[in-house]
Amino acid sequence: QVQLQESGPGLVKPSQTLSLTCTVSGGSITTNDYYWNWIRQPPGKGLEWMGAIDYSGSTYYSPSLKSRTSISRDTSKNQFTLQLRSVSPEDTAVYYCARRLEYDEGYDDWGQGTQVTVSS
Repeated sequence: QVQLQESGPGLVKPSQTLSLTCTVSGGSITTNDYYWNWIRQPPGKGLEWMGAIDYSGSTYYSPSLKSRTSISRDTSKNQFTLQLRSVSPEDTAVYYCARRLEYDEGYDDWGQGTQVTVSS
């Protein structure tokens, strides 16, 4: 069974860069046809897809966040990482990593989520 675990700071100051890592166990992030996603949920709002990196290392971003977002991976550690630049309090949310099979609509596996608060 594939497990995902988010890690990173719970508090980030405005204008700084938020960095989160998703560590994957029970399966490889290079397995064909899988996409590895970052999704967030601000308080009182729905889920927002932020972006993904696929099994080949190609990246995909939400148009609304593309200018501030970077997703990368470390295959030796079986991890992928989110960087969100120039954060503001509006970026306060629970951040999730999740796995999806290409052409599927839903997500197969989710991390437990990590709360990130943007505040001075």
